Amino acid sequence: MANNSKKLSKQAYGGVRGEDYIPFVPTTEVMPEATGYSIIMGFIFAIVFAAANTYLGLKVGLTISAGIPGAILGTGLLKSIFKRNSILEANYVASLAAVGESIAGGIIFVLPAIILIGFDLSLITVVLVTIIGGIMGVYFITPVRKYLIVQEHGNLVYPESMAQSEVLVNANQGGQGFKSVLKGLGVGLGYKIMSGGLGLWNETASYTIVAYQGAMIGIDTLASLLGVGFIVGTGTSILMFAGSVIAWLGLIPLIKFFGVYANTPIFPSTMLISEMSATEIWSNYIKYIGAGAVAMGGFISLARSLPTIFSSFKEAMGGFGKGESSQNRINEEAPIIWVLVAAIFGFLLTWLIPSISAGPIGAILAVLFSFFFSVVSARMVGVIGASNNPVSGMTIATLLVVASVYKAMGATGSEGMRMALLTAGIVCVATAVAGGVAQSLKATYVIGGSPKKIQHGMFVALAIASFMAGATVLLLHNAYGIGSREVTAPQATLMRLIVEGIMTGQLPWTLVIIGAIIALFCALASLPILPVALGIYLPISLNSAIFFGGIIRKLVEIRFKNDESNLDGAVERGTLIASGLVAGDALTGILIGIFAALNIKIDFLAGIIPNEGLKNLVSLGIFLALAIWLYNYSSKIRGNHEDS
Repeated sequence: MANNSKKLSKQAYGGVRGEDYIPFVPTTEVMPEATGYSIIMGFIFAIVFAAANTYLGLKVGLTISAGIPGAILGTGLLKSIFKRNSILEANYVASLAAVGESIAGGIIFVLPAIILIGFDLSLITVVLVTIIGGIMGVYFITPVRKYLIVQEHGNLVYPESMAQSEVLVNANQGGQGFKSVLKGLGVGLGYKIMSGGLGLWNETASYTIVAYQGAMIGIDTLASLLGVGFIVGTGTSILMFAGSVIAWLGLIPLIKFFGVYANTPIFPSTMLISEMSATEIWSNYIKYIGAGAVAMGGFISLARSLPTIFSSFKEAMGGFGKGESSQNRINEEAPIIWVLVAAIFGFLLTWLIPSISAGPIGAILAVLFSFFFSVVSARMVGVIGASNNPVSGMTIATLLVVASVYKAMGATGSEGMRMALLTAGIVCVATAVAGGVAQSLKATYVIGGSPKKIQHGMFVALAIASFMAGATVLLLHNAYGIGSREVTAPQATLMRLIVEGIMTGQLPWTLVIIGAIIALFCALASLPILPVALGIYLPISLNSAIFFGGIIRKLVEIRFKNDESNLDGAVERGTLIASGLVAGDALTGILIGIFAALNIKIDFLAGIIPNEGLKNLVSLGIFLALAIWLYNYSSKIRGNHEDS
């Protein structure tokens, strides 16, 4: 245990030329990195986090970071089971785990829209789009890696990379976070089995306010949503809940108040408003308002980012290929030929593969946009982190251009929409992956690993994990239906609306514009747009659960507001346990979805509590107990070990 008393040096954050920085593991020290242990473990974690984030993203439109949980789990398993103490192996595992989240984000944004416009989406199509976009995202940043990661050391912060590096160092020296993640995973798994699987209690508790135009309030009593709320904090969760308040306690009663007098259905619904429940009004009208708000949020985010985007590209390309070659481990570049291979591979497969068939123009656009936005993404995560990287805005911009080009070429109708979505999907995956790879490469540079090994490993991992991510999409569609209340797929619905709007014009534009105006109000009021827009778009029961998790996080912060020495540890413990809750819930949800798709009923305990009202109370009570446990686990001050 050579590094038992070492901490990450201040120079890891800057104050020294990148070329002169001495990493945590000096290049003079030989240490295993890409070994059989780390490769296999990294592949497994990539698969797990790809599936979990695909499930979560299709349900709520959010994904959770996989790098830090991957670092904790990787270090814990390597040390406890395999008796290995190589921090480079742990970093390798964390990097491969992180690519699972990246491809999940890339897939859920666009590809489910293929289903929504009426086409079948095959597993092989998802895998091919992911591999094509993935190889470009991984290797297109190679020429600018040394400039962005090394020469801009200290100027580009890469906040999430530094957090991952600190976690790796602390975990490698005996941190107990591994137990926290596993406890959360076990509790999330058991909770989901008892509720969503065996049906002992409901996963939603709701109440209809009959006297107020049938408005509905409720909460989805899911462990994953509680965990997401804790992770994102009060700032984001309260804005999402505020958006739901606007929609469910404002717009829905307003529509019902006036619509009850309509004698004919009002487009796009085929039902009379007087006969609709609050959920049906949300499904037929509010979702378009929410989509308009999300789209406008994407445009505004992109517009605000344009100066950074162009300067990022210009500066990154200005550093193209700079930097002396070195045999040092931290300067082992992936061969530059891989950039050319990725471009040719991406062009030919996008053009010629029958299940994509984007044509030569679409293939050229896919490669050009992938290169541009990959470089932009790699630099932007250095400023704002991968979690805040505006991938959706860049994807919307791509889809607008690509769909307009196809329409100008005469490729209209459903086939034109399909080609435009697949082309944009490739760019989306490339953009998301490039940001994730850049983040991992910075952590690798700080710790002292080989960028070449990381890039090669991340590409193979994303290719393998793409099968599980694609299978998760298709499983959820077969079990519940993409676009249903159980699988809202908010970003994919937005992409469908955009491509349909360009190709056909058959949209309730008034509703979309109302949403855009709400987003514009948020921008003028200096409010974050996307959380409010997602709040309008998603069910109130879902957002209230996330908000509840945010409240628990706030209570922990309040308890330690005058005790900074314990505050960071409490929030970190809570975040790790919350990550475990999300993963346990999501993975169990996938297993339950398999039974649902096969029409096998497993809710054997559903009749134990016969009264629905009582069942709602039980759901609330157990959810509250879970929240109290999360608070107590997070805020309990520990000494040298965690035994709660």
